[in-house]
Amino acid sequence: MIVDIENLSVDYSGIKALDKISFGIAEGDFLGIIGPNGAGKSTLFRCMLGLHTGYDGTIKFFDKDIHESKKYLSQIGYVPQKPVIDKNFPATIREILAMSQHSNNPKKIDDALQKVWMHELADRRIGDLSVGQQQRVFIAKALVNSPKILVLDEPVTGIDMYNQDLFFQILGDLNKKEKISIIWSSHDLDAVERLANKVACLNKTLFFHGISEDFFSDEEMMKKYSETSMQMHMHHH
Repeated sequence: MIVDIENLSVDYSGIKALDKISFGIAEGDFLGIIGPNGAGKSTLFRCMLGLHTGYDGTIKFFDKDIHESKKYLSQIGYVPQKPVIDKNFPATIREILAMSQHSNNPKKIDDALQKVWMHELADRRIGDLSVGQQQRVFIAKALVNSPKILVLDEPVTGIDMYNQDLFFQILGDLNKKEKISIIWSSHDLDAVERLANKVACLNKTLFFHGISEDFFSDEEMMKKYSETSMQMHMHHH
């Protein structure tokens, strides 16, 4: 397992955000994490990325506890939900990738941009791009240091259908051709069914983790999932 999470619990002043979650991710996995708003997906990612350290349980990347060493972070590319970009930010796409690169390697920048189909726009300013294009630049930025794992937190929120399809096609290629393991949270069940080989269904506790096909072909499970999502939705409004 390249990621191993055991009994992960997070408590925000008496309110459980995550409750005893355990699962592993094997090399080459494409894991879709699904669950309603407020289910704890972002909290899970914050713990995995070392941004929230006050948790109970263990998180291991590449067999090492993340409390012991932060080295694992150099192997991870992270793409957040729609990033906020200042329209007047003067940097070009190429410059943004150069800033986030550990080694000064122009070829790696070109490679990363080709993988997300943005190489022709390399000298455009980031503020002049559409939201979908910006989000592809953020994948390239995550790829520029050759990560083994890509973590994406609902990356297509607010992006039009054409760019979503393109985005999913890129993720599929990165997983299959580049052999990058992907952990991706999403509300789009159709996309998860199409792309992910594994699914984790989260609602503070983990009520399913396994093969994608098993989850989507289980009518009881699907019914349970939509009922929970509805309750959470009602609860939030």
